[in-house]
Amino acid sequence: MSTKTSSSRRAFLAATVASAAHVWVPRPVKGYTAEELLAPVTPMATGISKWDLDTPALCVDLDKLEQNIARMQRSLAANKLASRPHAKTHKCAAIAKLQMAAGAIGICAAKLSEAEALAAQGLDRICMTTSNLPVGKIRRAMQLRKRTPQFIQAVDYEPNAHDLNAAAKEAGIVADVVIDVAVGTRSGIPAGDDALSLAKLVDKLPNLKLRGLLSYDGGAQHITGFAARKESALKNIAGNARTYEAMKRAGLSTEIFSGGGTGTYNIQHLVPGFTDVQVGSYLFMDMQYLAIGGEDGNPVYSDFASSLTVVATIVNNRFPGRLTTDAGAKAFTLNVPRPGVIGEPGMDYNPGSDEFGTITFTEASKAYKMGDRLEMIVPHCDPVVNEYDYLYGIRKDRVEVVWPITARGHSQ
Repeated sequence: MSTKTSSSRRAFLAATVASAAHVWVPRPVKGYTAEELLAPVTPMATGISKWDLDTPALCVDLDKLEQNIARMQRSLAANKLASRPHAKTHKCAAIAKLQMAAGAIGICAAKLSEAEALAAQGLDRICMTTSNLPVGKIRRAMQLRKRTPQFIQAVDYEPNAHDLNAAAKEAGIVADVVIDVAVGTRSGIPAGDDALSLAKLVDKLPNLKLRGLLSYDGGAQHITGFAARKESALKNIAGNARTYEAMKRAGLSTEIFSGGGTGTYNIQHLVPGFTDVQVGSYLFMDMQYLAIGGEDGNPVYSDFASSLTVVATIVNNRFPGRLTTDAGAKAFTLNVPRPGVIGEPGMDYNPGSDEFGTITFTEASKAYKMGDRLEMIVPHCDPVVNEYDYLYGIRKDRVEVVWPITARGHSQ
Protein backbone atom coordinates (compact mmCIF):
# COMPACT_ATOMS: atom_id res chain seq x y z
CA MET A 1 0.00 0.00 0.00
CA SER A 2 1.44 3.41 -0.90
CA THR A 3 2.10 6.04 1.73
CA LYS A 4 -0.29 8.35 -0.08
CA THR A 5 -3.12 5.79 -0.04
CA SER A 6 -2.54 4.93 3.60
CA SER A 7 -2.53 8.60 4.55
CA SER A 8 -5.77 9.25 2.65
CA ARG A 9 -7.51 6.32 4.34
CA ARG A 10 -6.38 7.46 7.78
CA ALA A 11 -7.69 10.93 7.04
CA PHE A 12 -11.03 9.52 5.89
CA LEU A 13 -11.37 7.35 9.01
CA ALA A 14 -10.45 10.23 11.27
CA ALA A 15 -13.07 12.43 9.60
CA THR A 16 -15.66 9.69 9.90
CA VAL A 17 -14.98 9.19 13.62
CA ALA A 18 -15.09 12.94 14.18
CA SER A 19 -18.39 13.28 12.38
CA ALA A 20 -19.80 10.26 14.23
CA ALA A 21 -19.38 12.15 17.45
CA HIS A 22 -22.00 14.56 16.17
CA VAL A 23 -24.46 11.98 14.76
CA TRP A 24 -27.92 12.34 16.33
CA VAL A 25 -28.89 9.21 18.23
CA PRO A 26 -32.65 8.87 18.80
CA ARG A 27 -33.67 8.79 22.42
CA PRO A 28 -36.63 6.82 23.78
CA VAL A 29 -39.86 8.71 23.17
CA LYS A 30 -43.35 8.23 24.53
CA GLY A 31 -45.62 6.56 22.00
CA TYR A 32 -49.40 6.78 21.78
CA THR A 33 -51.43 4.53 24.04
CA ALA A 34 -54.19 2.37 22.59
CA GLU A 35 -56.72 4.70 24.21
CA GLU A 36 -55.14 7.72 22.53
CA LEU A 37 -55.09 6.04 19.14
CA LEU A 38 -58.73 5.00 19.44
CA ALA A 39 -59.97 8.28 20.89
CA PRO A 40 -62.48 9.78 18.43
CA VAL A 41 -62.47 13.35 17.23
CA THR A 42 -64.53 15.63 19.47
CA PRO A 43 -67.85 16.31 17.74
CA MET A 44 -69.39 19.72 17.24
CA ALA A 45 -72.20 20.82 19.52
CA THR A 46 -75.93 20.34 19.04
CA GLY A 47 -78.03 23.35 18.11
CA ILE A 48 -75.78 24.65 15.36
CA SER A 49 -76.72 24.77 11.69
CA LYS A 50 -75.60 21.81 9.63
CA TRP A 51 -74.05 24.37 7.27
CA ASP A 52 -71.67 25.37 10.07
CA LEU A 53 -70.34 21.85 10.68
CA ASP A 54 -66.70 21.08 10.06
CA THR A 55 -66.55 19.18 6.81
CA PRO A 56 -66.71 16.57 5.50
CA ALA A 57 -69.62 15.88 7.88
CA LEU A 58 -71.85 12.80 7.88
CA CYS A 59 -75.46 13.82 8.46
CA VAL A 60 -78.82 12.09 8.71
CA ASP A 61 -82.17 13.82 8.31
CA LEU A 62 -84.06 12.69 11.41
CA ASP A 63 -87.53 13.24 9.94
CA LYS A 64 -86.68 11.04 6.94
CA LEU A 65 -84.95 8.43 9.09
CA GLU A 66 -87.97 8.11 11.37
CA GLN A 67 -90.35 7.96 8.40
CA ASN A 68 -88.26 5.19 6.82
CA ILE A 69 -88.28 3.11 9.99
CA ALA A 70 -92.05 3.53 10.41
CA ARG A 71 -92.81 2.75 6.78
CA MET A 72 -90.73 -0.43 6.80
CA GLN A 73 -92.42 -1.65 9.97
CA ARG A 74 -95.88 -0.99 8.51
CA SER A 75 -95.08 -2.66 5.20
CA LEU A 76 -93.62 -5.80 6.73
CA ALA A 77 -96.42 -6.09 9.31
CA ALA A 78 -99.00 -5.87 6.51
CA ASN A 79 -97.28 -8.87 4.90
CA LYS A 80 -97.08 -10.71 8.24
CA LEU A 81 -93.30 -10.46 8.42
CA ALA A 82 -91.00 -9.06 11.08
CA SER A 83 -87.88 -6.96 10.67
CA ARG A 84 -84.44 -7.99 11.88
CA PRO A 85 -82.40 -4.99 10.66
CA HIS A 86 -78.74 -5.36 9.77
CA ALA A 87 -76.60 -3.11 11.94
CA LYS A 88 -73.70 -3.28 9.48
CA THR A 89 -75.46 -0.45 7.65
CA HIS A 90 -75.38 2.09 10.46
CA LYS A 91 -73.03 0.54 13.09
CA CYS A 92 -74.76 2.81 15.60
CA ALA A 93 -76.27 1.62 18.87
CA ALA A 94 -78.62 4.61 19.04
CA ILE A 95 -80.15 3.81 15.65
CA ALA A 96 -80.42 0.10 16.49
CA LYS A 97 -82.36 1.06 19.62
CA LEU A 98 -84.72 3.19 17.50
CA GLN A 99 -85.33 0.17 15.26
CA MET A 100 -85.99 -2.07 18.25
CA ALA A 101 -88.35 0.49 19.80
CA ALA A 102 -90.28 0.60 16.51
CA GLY A 103 -90.89 -3.15 16.61
CA ALA A 104 -87.85 -4.96 15.22
CA ILE A 105 -87.48 -8.45 16.72
CA GLY A 106 -83.71 -8.13 16.86
CA ILE A 107 -80.72 -6.85 14.92
CA CYS A 108 -78.12 -8.55 12.76
CA ALA A 109 -74.36 -8.14 12.98
CA ALA A 110 -71.91 -9.04 10.24
CA LYS A 111 -68.77 -9.27 12.36
CA LEU A 112 -68.13 -10.48 15.91
CA SER A 113 -66.43 -7.26 17.03
CA GLU A 114 -69.46 -5.36 15.73
CA ALA A 115 -71.78 -7.56 17.79
CA GLU A 116 -69.60 -7.10 20.87
CA ALA A 117 -69.60 -3.30 20.52
CA LEU A 118 -73.39 -3.16 20.14
CA ALA A 119 -73.99 -5.58 23.01
CA ALA A 120 -71.80 -3.40 25.23
CA GLN A 121 -74.32 -0.61 24.61
CA GLY A 122 -77.25 -2.70 25.86
CA LEU A 123 -78.49 -4.36 22.67
CA ASP A 124 -79.33 -7.92 23.65
CA ARG A 125 -81.08 -9.49 20.65
CA ILE A 126 -78.28 -9.91 18.13
CA CYS A 127 -78.06 -12.45 15.32
CA MET A 128 -74.52 -13.01 14.09
CA THR A 129 -75.06 -13.73 10.39
CA THR A 130 -71.44 -14.70 9.68
CA SER A 131 -69.84 -17.94 10.81
CA ASN A 132 -66.85 -17.65 13.12
CA LEU A 133 -64.16 -20.18 12.16
CA PRO A 134 -61.04 -19.34 14.26
CA VAL A 135 -61.13 -20.96 17.71
CA GLY A 136 -60.42 -17.63 19.40
CA LYS A 137 -63.43 -16.02 17.75
CA ILE A 138 -65.64 -19.00 18.58
CA ARG A 139 -64.73 -18.66 22.25
CA ARG A 140 -65.40 -14.92 22.14
CA ALA A 141 -68.78 -15.56 20.52
CA MET A 142 -69.71 -18.02 23.25
CA GLN A 143 -68.60 -15.59 25.93
CA LEU A 144 -70.81 -12.98 24.27
CA ARG A 145 -73.67 -15.48 24.32
CA LYS A 146 -73.01 -16.04 28.04
CA ARG A 147 -73.33 -12.30 28.70
CA THR A 148 -76.16 -11.82 26.20
CA PRO A 149 -78.57 -14.77 26.43
CA GLN A 150 -80.49 -13.86 23.24
CA PHE A 151 -77.39 -13.86 21.03
CA ILE A 152 -77.69 -16.19 18.01
CA GLN A 153 -74.72 -17.54 16.03
CA ALA A 154 -74.80 -18.65 12.39
CA VAL A 155 -73.00 -21.82 11.29
CA ASP A 156 -72.46 -23.35 7.82
CA TYR A 157 -69.74 -25.95 8.35
CA GLU A 158 -69.86 -29.25 10.26
CA PRO A 159 -66.42 -28.97 11.97
CA ASN A 160 -67.40 -25.45 13.00
CA ALA A 161 -70.56 -26.81 14.64
CA HIS A 162 -68.43 -29.20 16.72
CA ASP A 163 -66.09 -26.33 17.68
CA LEU A 164 -69.07 -24.17 18.69
CA ASN A 165 -70.45 -27.00 20.78
CA ALA A 166 -67.10 -27.44 22.56
CA ALA A 167 -66.78 -23.70 23.23
CA ALA A 168 -70.37 -23.51 24.49
CA LYS A 169 -69.67 -26.41 26.85
CA GLU A 170 -66.51 -24.67 28.05
CA ALA A 171 -68.54 -21.52 28.71
CA GLY A 172 -71.23 -23.48 30.53
CA ILE A 173 -74.06 -22.56 28.16
CA VAL A 174 -76.36 -23.94 25.49
CA ALA A 175 -75.90 -21.60 22.51
CA ASP A 176 -78.60 -20.67 20.01
CA VAL A 177 -77.59 -21.46 16.41
CA VAL A 178 -79.04 -20.91 12.93
CA ILE A 179 -77.92 -22.66 9.76
CA ASP A 180 -76.63 -20.26 7.10
CA VAL A 181 -78.09 -21.77 3.93
CA ALA A 182 -76.52 -20.28 0.81
CA VAL A 183 -78.41 -18.26 -1.76
CA GLY A 184 -75.82 -17.96 -4.50
CA THR A 185 -72.15 -18.66 -3.82
CA ARG A 186 -70.90 -16.00 -1.39
CA SER A 187 -71.35 -17.81 1.91
CA GLY A 188 -73.39 -20.53 3.52
CA ILE A 189 -73.88 -24.26 3.01
CA PRO A 190 -75.68 -25.25 -0.22
CA ALA A 191 -79.41 -25.77 0.10
CA GLY A 192 -80.64 -29.35 0.12
CA ASP A 193 -79.21 -32.49 1.72
CA ASP A 194 -76.00 -30.88 3.02
CA ALA A 195 -77.92 -28.14 4.83
CA LEU A 196 -80.38 -30.67 6.24
CA SER A 197 -77.53 -32.90 7.51
CA LEU A 198 -75.89 -29.91 9.22
CA ALA A 199 -79.19 -28.96 10.85
CA LYS A 200 -79.60 -32.50 12.15
CA LEU A 201 -76.05 -32.44 13.55
CA VAL A 202 -76.63 -29.13 15.35
CA ASP A 203 -79.89 -30.49 16.74
CA LYS A 204 -78.03 -33.45 18.30
CA LEU A 205 -75.09 -31.55 19.78
CA PRO A 206 -75.81 -31.11 23.49
CA ASN A 207 -74.58 -27.54 23.92
CA LEU A 208 -76.23 -26.11 20.79
CA LYS A 209 -79.88 -25.25 20.23
CA LEU A 210 -81.12 -25.11 16.64
CA ARG A 211 -83.33 -22.09 15.95
CA GLY A 212 -83.81 -22.28 12.16
CA LEU A 213 -82.04 -20.95 9.09
CA LEU A 214 -80.76 -17.81 7.39
CA SER A 215 -81.00 -17.31 3.63
CA TYR A 216 -79.70 -13.92 2.52
CA ASP A 217 -79.72 -13.22 -1.22
CA GLY A 218 -77.31 -10.34 -1.66
CA GLY A 219 -77.29 -10.70 -5.43
CA ALA A 220 -80.98 -9.93 -5.82
CA GLN A 221 -81.04 -6.71 -3.81
CA HIS A 222 -79.72 -4.41 -6.55
CA ILE A 223 -81.30 -5.93 -9.65
CA THR A 224 -82.75 -3.07 -11.70
CA GLY A 225 -86.49 -3.25 -12.32
CA PHE A 226 -88.97 -4.69 -9.84
CA ALA A 227 -90.26 -7.49 -12.09
CA ALA A 228 -86.75 -8.79 -12.79
CA ARG A 229 -85.81 -8.45 -9.14
CA LYS A 230 -88.89 -10.36 -8.00
CA GLU A 231 -88.37 -13.15 -10.53
CA SER A 232 -84.71 -13.58 -9.57
CA ALA A 233 -85.32 -13.42 -5.81
CA LEU A 234 -88.04 -16.07 -5.87
CA LYS A 235 -86.08 -18.33 -8.21
CA ASN A 236 -82.90 -18.02 -6.16
CA ILE A 237 -84.53 -18.88 -2.85
CA ALA A 238 -86.65 -21.80 -4.07
CA GLY A 239 -84.07 -24.38 -2.92
CA ASN A 240 -83.88 -22.72 0.49
CA ALA A 241 -87.66 -22.90 0.82
CA ARG A 242 -87.45 -26.62 0.07
CA THR A 243 -84.74 -26.95 2.72
CA TYR A 244 -86.99 -25.17 5.19
CA GLU A 245 -89.79 -27.65 4.42
CA ALA A 246 -87.40 -30.62 4.77
CA MET A 247 -86.22 -29.33 8.16
CA LYS A 248 -89.81 -28.91 9.23
CA ARG A 249 -90.76 -32.45 8.13
CA ALA A 250 -87.76 -33.80 10.05
CA GLY A 251 -89.07 -32.20 13.23
CA LEU A 252 -86.27 -29.63 13.37
CA SER A 253 -86.77 -26.08 14.59
CA THR A 254 -87.75 -23.63 11.85
CA GLU A 255 -88.89 -20.76 14.05
CA ILE A 256 -86.41 -18.51 12.20
CA PHE A 257 -86.34 -18.33 8.39
CA SER A 258 -84.61 -15.00 7.83
CA GLY A 259 -83.02 -13.16 4.92
CA GLY A 260 -83.81 -10.67 2.20
CA GLY A 261 -83.09 -6.97 2.41
CA THR A 262 -84.10 -3.50 1.30
CA GLY A 263 -84.40 -4.47 -2.36
CA THR A 264 -86.69 -7.44 -1.70
CA TYR A 265 -88.53 -6.45 1.48
CA ASN A 266 -91.83 -6.44 -0.46
CA ILE A 267 -91.11 -9.82 -2.10
CA GLN A 268 -90.00 -12.05 0.79
CA HIS A 269 -93.55 -12.66 2.04
CA LEU A 270 -94.13 -14.77 -1.07
CA VAL A 271 -91.63 -17.36 0.25
CA PRO A 272 -93.47 -20.00 2.32
CA GLY A 273 -92.39 -20.03 5.96
CA PHE A 274 -90.37 -16.82 5.79
CA THR A 275 -90.32 -15.05 9.17
CA ASP A 276 -88.27 -11.83 9.00
CA VAL A 277 -86.29 -9.58 6.68
CA GLN A 278 -82.72 -8.39 7.27
CA VAL A 279 -83.30 -4.87 6.00
CA GLY A 280 -80.45 -2.37 6.20
CA SER A 281 -80.09 0.40 3.64
CA TYR A 282 -83.76 1.43 3.78
CA LEU A 283 -82.77 3.73 6.65
CA PHE A 284 -80.50 5.85 4.47
CA MET A 285 -81.20 5.05 0.78
CA ASP A 286 -77.97 5.60 -1.13
CA MET A 287 -77.35 6.15 -4.84
CA GLN A 288 -77.00 2.41 -5.48
CA TYR A 289 -80.50 1.71 -4.19
CA LEU A 290 -82.13 4.74 -5.78
CA ALA A 291 -81.17 3.33 -9.19
CA ILE A 292 -82.94 -0.05 -8.90
CA GLY A 293 -86.49 1.20 -9.49
CA GLY A 294 -89.68 0.66 -7.54
CA GLU A 295 -92.66 -1.65 -7.69
CA ASP A 296 -94.69 1.19 -9.20
CA GLY A 297 -92.49 1.20 -12.31
CA ASN A 298 -90.70 4.40 -11.35
CA PRO A 299 -87.01 4.15 -12.38
CA VAL A 300 -86.11 5.80 -9.08
CA TYR A 301 -86.64 3.59 -6.03
CA SER A 302 -88.70 5.98 -3.94
CA ASP A 303 -90.19 3.66 -1.29
CA PHE A 304 -87.89 5.25 1.27
CA ALA A 305 -86.35 8.72 1.51
CA SER A 306 -82.65 9.52 1.10
CA SER A 307 -81.71 10.54 4.63
CA LEU A 308 -77.92 10.07 4.75
CA THR A 309 -75.73 12.81 3.30
CA VAL A 310 -72.25 14.23 3.43
CA VAL A 311 -71.85 17.99 3.70
CA ALA A 312 -68.69 19.30 1.99
CA THR A 313 -67.01 22.67 1.53
CA ILE A 314 -65.98 24.14 -1.82
CA VAL A 315 -62.23 24.81 -1.65
CA ASN A 316 -61.61 25.85 -5.26
CA ASN A 317 -63.84 27.60 -7.83
CA ARG A 318 -61.16 29.08 -10.04
CA PHE A 319 -61.75 26.98 -13.15
CA PRO A 320 -64.80 27.30 -15.42
CA GLY A 321 -67.33 24.47 -15.06
CA ARG A 322 -65.36 22.93 -12.23
CA LEU A 323 -65.41 22.99 -8.44
CA THR A 324 -63.24 21.22 -5.88
CA THR A 325 -64.52 20.15 -2.45
CA ASP A 326 -62.87 18.78 0.67
CA ALA A 327 -64.71 15.42 0.42
CA GLY A 328 -62.91 12.78 -1.62
CA ALA A 329 -62.56 9.01 -1.51
CA LYS A 330 -61.96 9.03 2.25
CA ALA A 331 -65.32 10.72 2.70
CA PHE A 332 -67.34 8.63 0.20
CA THR A 333 -65.25 5.44 -0.34
CA LEU A 334 -66.67 4.83 -3.86
CA ASN A 335 -66.73 6.93 -7.01
CA VAL A 336 -69.21 4.70 -8.86
CA PRO A 337 -72.04 5.37 -8.63
CA ARG A 338 -71.37 9.06 -8.22
CA PRO A 339 -72.57 10.90 -5.13
CA GLY A 340 -75.72 12.87 -5.90
CA VAL A 341 -75.43 16.63 -5.39
CA ILE A 342 -78.68 17.74 -3.78
CA GLY A 343 -80.35 20.54 -5.73
CA GLU A 344 -77.87 20.29 -8.61
CA PRO A 345 -78.90 17.52 -11.02
CA GLY A 346 -76.51 18.84 -13.66
CA MET A 347 -73.42 18.33 -11.51
CA ASP A 348 -71.18 15.29 -11.77
CA TYR A 349 -69.37 14.61 -8.49
CA ASN A 350 -66.19 12.53 -8.66
CA PRO A 351 -64.68 11.69 -5.25
CA GLY A 352 -61.76 9.88 -6.84
CA SER A 353 -59.01 11.86 -5.12
CA ASP A 354 -58.13 10.83 -1.56
CA GLU A 355 -58.97 14.15 0.07
CA PHE A 356 -60.77 16.13 -2.66
CA GLY A 357 -63.94 15.81 -4.69
CA THR A 358 -64.15 17.19 -8.22
CA ILE A 359 -67.42 18.57 -9.57
CA THR A 360 -67.87 19.24 -13.26
CA PHE A 361 -70.93 20.89 -14.77
CA THR A 362 -72.27 22.92 -17.65
CA GLU A 363 -75.12 24.42 -15.63
CA ALA A 364 -75.56 25.20 -11.94
CA SER A 365 -78.35 26.84 -9.99
CA LYS A 366 -76.04 29.58 -8.71
CA ALA A 367 -72.47 30.82 -8.78
CA TYR A 368 -70.55 29.04 -6.03
CA LYS A 369 -67.90 30.79 -3.95
CA MET A 370 -65.00 29.23 -2.10
CA GLY A 371 -66.25 28.34 1.36
CA ASP A 372 -69.80 27.56 0.19
CA ARG A 373 -71.27 24.21 1.23
CA LEU A 374 -72.87 21.42 -0.80
CA GLU A 375 -74.73 18.32 0.37
CA MET A 376 -74.42 14.93 -1.33
CA ILE A 377 -76.34 11.64 -1.22
CA VAL A 378 -73.74 8.92 -0.63
CA PRO A 379 -72.91 6.19 -3.20
CA HIS A 380 -73.14 3.21 -0.81
CA CYS A 381 -74.08 3.83 2.80
CA ASP A 382 -72.41 0.94 4.67
CA PRO A 383 -68.73 1.73 3.97
CA VAL A 384 -69.33 5.49 4.15
CA VAL A 385 -70.67 5.24 7.72
CA ASN A 386 -67.57 3.26 8.69
CA GLU A 387 -65.38 6.26 7.76
CA TYR A 388 -66.80 8.59 10.41
CA ASP A 389 -66.67 8.81 14.20
CA TYR A 390 -70.00 10.62 14.49
CA LEU A 391 -73.31 10.94 12.72
CA TYR A 392 -75.03 14.31 13.04
CA GLY A 393 -78.81 14.00 13.40
CA ILE A 394 -80.39 16.98 11.63
CA ARG A 395 -83.88 18.39 11.96
CA LYS A 396 -84.90 21.57 10.16
CA ASP A 397 -81.26 22.13 9.17
CA ARG A 398 -80.03 22.12 12.79
CA VAL A 399 -78.05 19.54 14.70
CA GLU A 400 -80.48 17.92 17.14
CA VAL A 401 -78.33 14.98 18.23
CA VAL A 402 -74.82 13.62 17.73
CA TRP A 403 -74.58 9.83 17.60
CA PRO A 404 -71.26 7.98 17.93
CA ILE A 405 -70.70 5.31 15.27
CA THR A 406 -70.46 2.63 17.95
CA ALA A 407 -68.89 -0.10 15.84
CA ARG A 408 -66.78 2.02 13.53
CA GLY A 409 -63.80 -0.02 12.38
CA HIS A 410 -65.09 -3.18 14.05
CA SER A 411 -64.53 -5.37 11.02
CA GLN A 412 -63.16 -8.54 12.58
